[in-house]
Amino acid sequence: MSQFVDAELLRNPLLEREDGAADEAPAPPDPAPEPAIIEDSVTHAERIQSADSIADGYDTSVENVFPDQASADRLNLSSRIDVHGTGDGGEAPDIDQFVAARPRLADHLEAQTNLILRTQADRLIAGYLIDSLNEAGYLSVDPANIAEQLGAELADVEAVLEAVQGCDPLGVFARNLRECLAMQLAERDRLDPMMAALLDNLELLASHDMVALSRAIGADREDIADMLAELRQLDPRPARAFDSGPVEAVVPDVFVRQSPAGDWQIELNSDVLPRVLVNRVYYASVSKKARNSAEKNFLTDCLQTANWLTKSLDQRAQTMLKVAAEIVRQQDGFLLHGIAHLRPMTLKMVAEAIEMHESTVSRVTANKYLSTPLGLLEMKYFFTTAIAASDGGDQHSAEAVRHRIRQLIDGETVKSVLSDDTIADMLKREQGIDVARRTVAKYREGMNIPSSVIRRRQKKVSNKPPERQVSVARFRMTAAFLPMGQLDPGPMARRGQSALR
Repeated sequence: MSQFVDAELLRNPLLEREDGAADEAPAPPDPAPEPAIIEDSVTHAERIQSADSIADGYDTSVENVFPDQASADRLNLSSRIDVHGTGDGGEAPDIDQFVAARPRLADHLEAQTNLILRTQADRLIAGYLIDSLNEAGYLSVDPANIAEQLGAELADVEAVLEAVQGCDPLGVFARNLRECLAMQLAERDRLDPMMAALLDNLELLASHDMVALSRAIGADREDIADMLAELRQLDPRPARAFDSGPVEAVVPDVFVRQSPAGDWQIELNSDVLPRVLVNRVYYASVSKKARNSAEKNFLTDCLQTANWLTKSLDQRAQTMLKVAAEIVRQQDGFLLHGIAHLRPMTLKMVAEAIEMHESTVSRVTANKYLSTPLGLLEMKYFFTTAIAASDGGDQHSAEAVRHRIRQLIDGETVKSVLSDDTIADMLKREQGIDVARRTVAKYREGMNIPSSVIRRRQKKVSNKPPERQVSVARFRMTAAFLPMGQLDPGPMARRGQSALR
């Protein structure tokens, strides 16, 4: 809509934007100083010796001859220096000029590869590797394809890849999650054989099948818990600090506030409503000077379009205000008491209440936001399907049911993990919500909550003592694969050696 209004303002000479403030008359320039005053000042200055020249005559510093002059000069100098360090005395710069630029991953890596690689050919390959990174920092192109496209040897590409895989942030240039985690563990000197075996079975870890994972890597539950604690300290998306996507601020279209009397005050945000005016004075003066019918038809068309646009914008604002008022009226309990009191509401219900077509309500609520006491909410958020009550009472909002399902799952313990059937029975028994197990499963999956089997496994893994000694099995496995002298001399190795003794 804003783009359409801007295009009409350029095309239609009878339209002008309502700024809400009259143009201020420019301030008159300062009167020029009289020539006589300038000449007197220059002549007087030439006759007076400076403090520096007098001090030079005595072969000493200014502070020894004029102790007050030096401090005064420093004071005057500091008062003339602006924030840029210059003495022009102009306007203070905009605060946006001091906002640090967001670093780019490509620039950050290019500066490092120029120091690591010596030949221009290697730097060319590194530049192609940088351009092939995805948003997470992983290499999205196979090195063989890169060698083919650049006409280089595969061994040269792999050598450059191995060299740049140590760049900061650690984990970039990895080809998959396993390699990314392995690079970070190797830097910390924590990539022992048992940890490498765990990385080879990440699919079992993702499914939380700890029994199969324990058999696959030959570790007990405590070993796996220790290794998981180390994995949680790693970053699976090393390039996240360099995300360069634009940040778009959401501006509310309607403000909803509660007055001291307890009722709701609804106000449109005038900052997001384009206001245009029809300059009828200009139309009257120009139409008198129209020389032919083509010019008259053009002016008539411009006047009709301008009138239509102003009326349409006003009607749109009124419609948005009516829809917002009806939403607030029907969702009064939600605004006062929270999501548990969100009522089921459809576009048809609002359209019938304000006597408009359902498609009109759908267009008005698209990408519109309400600023409420509960936060900034999209208008579409209030429109949810209804779930029948088991006792024949008021229907329940699907969003409120999702909220209750999440509350039940958040209250689980390792001994009381709820299945979808149990959740459905609890909703029907406690709140009279008649919902099927399939519906509970659909809502749970929509909230990215795993099944009860996986949740039980997760809770068993997390339910361990906060600190424990490293197991003998893991240290023995590490010692079997590493020659003596290469063991990590840190606390883990010392605890393992004492355990073996």
